[in-house]
Amino acid sequence: MKHSPVLLIAPAAIALAIAGCGGASSGGSSGATAASTATPAASPAPKAAVVDVRSTGLGRILVDGQGRTLYLFEKDKGPKSSCAGECASDWPPLITTSRATAAKGATSRLLGTAKRPGGALQATYAGHPLYLYEGDSRPSQTTGEGLEAFGAEWYVLGPSGKKVEEAGS
Repeated sequence: MKHSPVLLIAPAAIALAIAGCGGASSGGSSGATAASTATPAASPAPKAAVVDVRSTGLGRILVDGQGRTLYLFEKDKGPKSSCAGECASDWPPLITTSRATAAKGATSRLLGTAKRPGGALQATYAGHPLYLYEGDSRPSQTTGEGLEAFGAEWYVLGPSGKKVEEAGS
């Protein structure tokens, strides 16, 4: 039986490709270099959070860079978050690598950060720590508005930095 040269070379090419994709590093800075020269398929480096404004049925509200609604938690006192553990799973904090960036109708002087347990920076607006809501499945959705969970109510924020209350709540 005659073998094609391609079939004979393929196992060697696969072995070289696997070896080139990484593996154990024996100290030095080679591990750091490999991580810093990641291919485009790798996760992008984290960036500063973006706070934007969109019009919704509740009026103009704050959203993140992907258009997801941002909320305040009435249990928070000042910029210190009172939401951790299961609370932070349901209401993920808006984490940033540095001061958040204001887009469109957001006011940059109202943006800030607060340190969370563990050292991560959470974006704040007008002194309120900012959160997303896992129950929102599409941009600008406001299903968390007025909910009472984890000991207090949750509200959407307007560009002024004040909570937005749905009529009747």
